[in-house]
Amino acid sequence: MKNLIIRTLTGAVYVLLLVGCTVYSPVSAFFFFAIVAAATLLEFGTLMNSYVGAGMPRPINAMAGVVLVAAVWLSTIASPQTAQMFSLYGLLLLYIIISALYRRRQKPLKDWALCFASQLYIALPFALLPLISIVYDAGTETLAYNWIYPLALFIFLWVNDTFAYLCGCSLQKYIPYKLFPRISPKKSWIGSIGGGLFTLLAAVIIWWQVGVQPSMPLWRWLGFALVVVFFGTWGDLVESLIKRQLGIKDSGNVLPGHGGMLDRFDSALLAIPASVIYFILT
Repeated sequence: MKNLIIRTLTGAVYVLLLVGCTVYSPVSAFFFFAIVAAATLLEFGTLMNSYVGAGMPRPINAMAGVVLVAAVWLSTIASPQTAQMFSLYGLLLLYIIISALYRRRQKPLKDWALCFASQLYIALPFALLPLISIVYDAGTETLAYNWIYPLALFIFLWVNDTFAYLCGCSLQKYIPYKLFPRISPKKSWIGSIGGGLFTLLAAVIIWWQVGVQPSMPLWRWLGFALVVVFFGTWGDLVESLIKRQLGIKDSGNVLPGHGGMLDRFDSALLAIPASVIYFILT
């Protein structure tokens, strides 16, 4: 009961912060996701340094991730500071490479590879979020922030995770086919299908609630939901693969009852870039 209460309170705070910051303004959304990116990069660096024998410069790598998030967010509003932020990002990456000369690491290639991999795997997805939240306003002929798209993405992830678990628990004994037993023995096909169907229902409800503002047909909302379902599931499996290789259950303990930042945002790390590609192509 105590663990359930802690898990519930932590989840409530997390949801309130994400929803509140996303809805309030683009500035609050940027700060929230920049902090999340930094915390996730620090956690990833801790895992790699502790379990893989790497020597990632964690603070500089996390700072680079925040700068990348800032650079892309500024670029979406054509800010004159965009070039400076990208330049600073480049300097931080150069520091990561050159610093290996002075830290006398025996395997600098491992450190470089993990730093750059973390920038692609963690920092880039959070940096890409404004590409689905900054939209063209035909009325004013300007770019405007619309929180419904990034919030819908996370709602789809939450609905998919929740109902995949519920459907899996209740129906797996009747349809006992595993989704990916080598990586995640508990995931089942019936759970994934159930989660996907309820996510499509959530897409219909959001489309019905928002009406024509923003203007997006139902088929595009359904496609958006399917992209999040597929790539969110793969994102979960990718993080499970990482933890299985490291031999750990949770990526951290910063979120009581929920594990670490990677545990909480694993699905989003693939769902965000996939959604950006979907919106560009459709």
